[in-house]
Amino acid sequence: MDSELIIISPPRSSPNILVTGTPGTGKTTTSELIALAAGLEKVTVGELVKERSLHDGYNEEFDTYWLNEDKVVDEMEDMLAGGGMCVDFHTCGMFPERWFDLVVVLRADTDKIYDRLEKRGYKQNKVQENIECEIMQVVLEEAQESYQPEIVMELASNTVEQMEANVEKVAAFVEEFRRTHTQ
Repeated sequence: MDSELIIISPPRSSPNILVTGTPGTGKTTTSELIALAAGLEKVTVGELVKERSLHDGYNEEFDTYWLNEDKVVDEMEDMLAGGGMCVDFHTCGMFPERWFDLVVVLRADTDKIYDRLEKRGYKQNKVQENIECEIMQVVLEEAQESYQPEIVMELASNTVEQMEANVEKVAAFVEEFRRTHTQ
């Protein structure tokens, strides 16, 4: 008899939120504001990768680390078990579906992304690759393929007003989640 190991997470009283999107869509700013507004702890996966060496070296051409997905998932498993986390990362398919109660996919116009990435000093090839990813909806499609449709929320993130509205929407979700999951 074949059997699969099924991991059953204990019920959470506070949700885990993933804020994802192409670089330059406002993930870091939005996730920081969500964490503050909703009383969640923020995890920026890119920083975690650097701080804890969760990579397999450096890619000079694109000025980024070669991510080791297994190391990242192993490192984050216990962090997310109890809930109450707001995770910021530019991709989402590597994370177990059970980790997140809401997946926020931020979208922005390509001219906004271009300006934001150029302001950060990104190399032109990296800017172009990210613009193409946004045009092709790579992150949105990955979220839609990786998670149940009812937990994926696509939000525009071009202006400060949109970012503020996004924070309010997610904070309202967190409040409702806590209200309905109190033990």
